[in-house]
Amino acid sequence: MPKVRLLLGTRKGAFILNSKGNRKEWRVDGPHFGGWEVLHVQGSPADPDRLYASTWTDWHGQVIHRSEDGGRSWEVVGNEFAYEGEPGTHLWYDGTPHPWEFKRIWHFQVSPHDPDTLFAGAEDAALFRSGDGGRSWRELPALRAQTGSEWQPGAGGLCLHTILIDPGNPDRMYVAISAAGAFRSDDGGASWKVTTGGLESEFLPKPEAEVGHCVHKLAMHPSRPDTLFMQKHWDVCRSDDAGDHWTEVSGNLPSDFGFPIAVHAHEPETVYVVPILSDMEHYPPDGRLRVYRSRTGGHEWEALTRGLPQKDCFVNVLRDAFAVDTLDPCGIYFGTTGGQVYASDDAGDHWEEIPGSFPRVLSVEAQVLP
Repeated sequence: MPKVRLLLGTRKGAFILNSKGNRKEWRVDGPHFGGWEVLHVQGSPADPDRLYASTWTDWHGQVIHRSEDGGRSWEVVGNEFAYEGEPGTHLWYDGTPHPWEFKRIWHFQVSPHDPDTLFAGAEDAALFRSGDGGRSWRELPALRAQTGSEWQPGAGGLCLHTILIDPGNPDRMYVAISAAGAFRSDDGGASWKVTTGGLESEFLPKPEAEVGHCVHKLAMHPSRPDTLFMQKHWDVCRSDDAGDHWTEVSGNLPSDFGFPIAVHAHEPETVYVVPILSDMEHYPPDGRLRVYRSRTGGHEWEALTRGLPQKDCFVNVLRDAFAVDTLDPCGIYFGTTGGQVYASDDAGDHWEEIPGSFPRVLSVEAQVLP
């Protein structure tokens, strides 16, 4: 029977949760890096024993750790992240020029084929690549070179938080930046195209501007790399032409503001979001924690509530804190800012809270192991 492993990044360490394929009982291992802010823990699709963790503290700054044995032990690997050439400036909150400052790594994406090749999304927003298992890093500068001087931070900073790789064509990548927009490369990062056609953001001086949209998360099913789903700062959207043009699919959602978005492992038109009340009120409408599922790729949404608190619940689910596994039925998992972790072994029809009172959950990744 296969096993499922959940990788949690939290405000006070990383936790590894293990279960048999029935996903009913979970063994908690951790915290790893106790007291450190663990922004993201990511495993390699090609090597289940290879894990990467992005850790951060005020005292030590950004530190990258790697495990070769599924998290039983960790080593510090390369932590030198330098902007290529003269970094120049981007816009600050008030629209004035501001120098680029490297702060932290928010997100990893490991190559589907090579555990030593991975990409890292930084704040201030930049994309870095390592070809030696994280020991050394180099920026892919073309991403910032084109429009970077126009990028401006959102409420959570100027961070590159989403990296998607087309498994059938490793040279095609998508990234999303808050608050700059979405971008696509068809040549391994040597050049980039802004992919925000059709988006409108009322907070911008020009709502339909090419750059400046606050994209919260992108999702893609590996079998359909031209179809993308987006949760942005207001609006749930989809694109069927690799991001060149987007249409809103918020439909009957109680709110179209939220952070995560994910696609079912076996149903490319089944999409999940977690609405919250507004850009100021980061908690569920009516204090009821509801995951919404669309089986039609948007427009028509159903609330998934069985096993979730439906009274006086005021937590949030962050952009990287939602994950799916590849078993059948598909498993769905998410963590909250209140430290709860929920699991569904039937694609969201029923939920159970995984026992444990965790710190604020920043990221969740799911792995299926032999």
